[in-house]
Amino acid sequence: MSEIVAGIDEAGRGAIIGPMTIAGVSISKDKLPLLEKLGVKDSKELSHPRRIKLAMQIEKLVKDIVVIKVEACRIDSYRNSGTNLNQIEANKMVEILDIIKPDEAIIDSPDVNTNKFRLRIENKLMHKCRVIAEHKADKNHKIVSAASIIAKVEREKAIEKLKKKYGDFGPGYTSNEITIRWLKEWKEKHNDYPDIVRKTWITVSNIESRKKQSFLSRFLGLRKDECGGRDGFGT
Repeated sequence: MSEIVAGIDEAGRGAIIGPMTIAGVSISKDKLPLLEKLGVKDSKELSHPRRIKLAMQIEKLVKDIVVIKVEACRIDSYRNSGTNLNQIEANKMVEILDIIKPDEAIIDSPDVNTNKFRLRIENKLMHKCRVIAEHKADKNHKIVSAASIIAKVEREKAIEKLKKKYGDFGPGYTSNEITIRWLKEWKEKHNDYPDIVRKTWITVSNIESRKKQSFLSRFLGLRKDECGGRDGFGT
């Protein structure tokens, strides 16, 4: 009987809006060439329609798929209690592997120290298996590429659902102008952010700081007009 190999990857780790989605996919090793035949590759190298089509094909081919979504408010809660993002991700990967129970697991490591990340997972597993943690595993291993596609598609579904309620906030990453503009406008209108925003992100603090600076500048300008002083305080 062929060994079962699992691949794990995430989508939305660095986003400021929406969930981090972690997917685990398992398959018999003798079927791995079929993933190659499908044209499976790192999700970032595929268009949205292509990812959706491949996700459906992957679901028909593989043994198991497990997806865990860690919502923004949960990420904030974990971080506020002292659990960093690498630890959050490792803990959820352990949950996935204990469900899938593969003989071997290949993980796209978020930690620069891949050995440290591997040990963190191995030490917490109830179901013991060989664990391989690598950088760019989503490019180098088709089973991890498959997981990256599933994770990306599931996050995209979640994002579209959120947009129906909260409006178009773009992809939810701080590098995107639409996302940043939405954050500023939402804060200005509602004076707080909904639970879909990761409030522990530095970007939120930066927006808060700029808002306070803007208010202070307007206040000082008003004081200058009222008092006639050069520095805004009548001196």
